[in-house]
Amino acid sequence: MEASSQEVAEWMVNEIKFKGTLRQEDAIAYIRASFGEEHIFQNEKGNYSLSKEVKKAFRKLHNGKIAWERDGFFWAWT
Repeated sequence: MEASSQEVAEWMVNEIKFKGTLRQEDAIAYIRASFGEEHIFQNEKGNYSLSKEVKKAFRKLHNGKIAWERDGFFWAWT
């Protein structure tokens, strides 16, 4: 069964609630293996990122309670 963007976003929020942080490379690897390639994409610099749909669902779910740490490439509970 194909996972929805909502399910991917829920996994991310739960990981961050439980662990406090989620590194982007760990999230991408897990999402690719567990939810499928359709939830990630490779940008013009060759880096992998979350799909727009996952990002949108993720922002709605955490409602400002999670912040992106640009220098460390991870999300953290605020």
